[in-house]
Amino acid sequence: MPDPLRQSIHPNRSAESPPEDPMTDRKETLPLLSMAALGVVFGDIGTSPLYTLSACLSAMSLRPTADNLLGILSLIFWTLILVVGVKYAWVVMRADNHGEGGIMAVTALASRAVGHSGRMRWWILSIGLLGAALFYGDGIITPAISVLSAMEGMEVASPAWKPLVIPLALGIIIGLFLVQRRGTAAIGHLFGPSMLVWFLLLFGSGLTWVVADPQVLFALSPWFALHFIGMHGLGGLVILGAVVLAVTGAEALYADMGHFGSRPIRMAWFFLVLPALTLNYFGQGALLELDPTAIQNPFFKLFPTWATLPMVVISGIATVIASQAVISGAYSATRQAFLLGYLPRLTIIHTSAAERGQIYLPGLNWLLMVAVIVVVLWFKSSVALSFAYGTAVTGTMMFTTVLVFFVARHSWKWPLWKAGLFSGFFILLDGVFFGANLMKFLEGGWFPLAVGLAAFTVMSTWRSGREILARKLYPGAISVEDFLHGISPASPIRVPGTAVYLTVREQGIPHTLLHNLKHNKVLHEWIVILTIKFEEEPRILPEERVAVRDYGQGVYRLTARYGFMEHPDIPELLESSGNLGFPWNPMDTTYFASRQRVIPTPKAGMALWRERLFAVMLRVSANATDFFHLPPNQVMELGDVIELSPMAVSTASWRKTSGWSRGGKRAP
Repeated sequence: MPDPLRQSIHPNRSAESPPEDPMTDRKETLPLLSMAALGVVFGDIGTSPLYTLSACLSAMSLRPTADNLLGILSLIFWTLILVVGVKYAWVVMRADNHGEGGIMAVTALASRAVGHSGRMRWWILSIGLLGAALFYGDGIITPAISVLSAMEGMEVASPAWKPLVIPLALGIIIGLFLVQRRGTAAIGHLFGPSMLVWFLLLFGSGLTWVVADPQVLFALSPWFALHFIGMHGLGGLVILGAVVLAVTGAEALYADMGHFGSRPIRMAWFFLVLPALTLNYFGQGALLELDPTAIQNPFFKLFPTWATLPMVVISGIATVIASQAVISGAYSATRQAFLLGYLPRLTIIHTSAAERGQIYLPGLNWLLMVAVIVVVLWFKSSVALSFAYGTAVTGTMMFTTVLVFFVARHSWKWPLWKAGLFSGFFILLDGVFFGANLMKFLEGGWFPLAVGLAAFTVMSTWRSGREILARKLYPGAISVEDFLHGISPASPIRVPGTAVYLTVREQGIPHTLLHNLKHNKVLHEWIVILTIKFEEEPRILPEERVAVRDYGQGVYRLTARYGFMEHPDIPELLESSGNLGFPWNPMDTTYFASRQRVIPTPKAGMALWRERLFAVMLRVSANATDFFHLPPNQVMELGDVIELSPMAVSTASWRKTSGWSRGGKRAP
């Protein structure tokens, strides 16, 4: 089975050439792109003021004294500066895979950067899978904690409304997942302006209280953060597990870079988002210094009493936008994972004719909805969820830093001291944050780790199972040349039309062709052996898409390359490929695809429980007809029943039963 993360070979572009700037072909101005980025990139981090300061104070049951508040505010501010501003905005976002970012993209970059070192590549792929697995924990917790924190504002307006918090939160969450099938294209253009209003409200409400108590600005000095940690000793590290909630959306800056480019994201961060977040946190600190009784919910207490309910509505809208961004990110990450060979094929529905990124995965959508509902009912409050949230976020951040080290060292050619200094500092920082969250393991830190472990098990099992399956199915395939030596004008019979045989191999005759010949005793006039390859690049240039080889006697091999952000459409591919060397008629074409059924056995291969898991995933995998957009009435599926045991179903035994010899002659 070909490695989907191997080095690609391009005839027109070297592997070391700089990636194309995604901004070069954008017609929008920089401010407009920054506005659009507000609704997609900054929804998660923009709603963190709803719960971060409350979680910090409750983490150690601290009273809102001046020393405690200055220390916590200083920790929050410098975490925003170092993690988001320095690490992600200025360094990590340089690790773009032809304009795309995210944990899977940097995994591909790091894997390519270290070359063919097998053991090192294995470690890099494992780290990338772990980071991607933890992202699913983030995708489950973000809607739960964001919507819960917004609805908890109702308790500020009136304690009598407390029983309505969870039912209303569940209603919003269920509604959010129900509308996913309709797509977000219709309302997506409202996300940016809505979040602009949100950040302006954060800025204005915080500024009002900072003016009332300007001494909170002393927290801009890192001395207060260091003093707070020194004053509380090791116990003070616990609070870092809550402080990291202020940067929960930092990974989104990198993951969504392909939509907008790095410049609009940096512009939005430094000129609007960072000032608005800083002033709002400092405003909450000033409020608590002046009125310690506001500790119940300092965010909503920033506003006048008459504005509480309107702010609940506005914050609800903001949390829905934040949740939508994470859900869409989960869809994209899942698509990237199965295109790169780490998950089975899933049914994909494109919800927008204009934006290929607007997709809907029904199975994943309902699984996420059930998981989010369970989380809300289990934890019941945003504070209880805070440590579960932090564990998922810090784990992904830490793995991203490790992967960026390999990119900086081997691709950017940084000297070892420079790459080591950057990565060492942030691995230490991320590790401290991660360890602080683990100190609250029993209070919720276990949840994202359990989700991550389950996702990692699924992805690694699928990867290993497919490799074993490929070794068993193709132990020694017949070459096309040998096959053609056994064909004569009279035998076998050639029937009119075109047959397209789908195969993962780039050499040899596909099983489906041999099965068709064995059972139907005929070959089509035109035969196309088609291999779809998914590369580690986001997109492939049209002129580099297809390679055609003509073997003669009406047999052709097509190798089509796609990026991990693209989705293949085989009829469209054949139609757009121009002159293929034969008269292709879409209405006179039959597509042949294979489908395997695995029988788990206790023999060597994988553990029995993993073989059973792999068999289930293989059974629920979307069929080739749906995945490749094949016309259903022109598809023939041929199946294999396989045991994942050391004994392979050899091609030699198939030759014996089919009457075909290695020399290309029919056996008597």
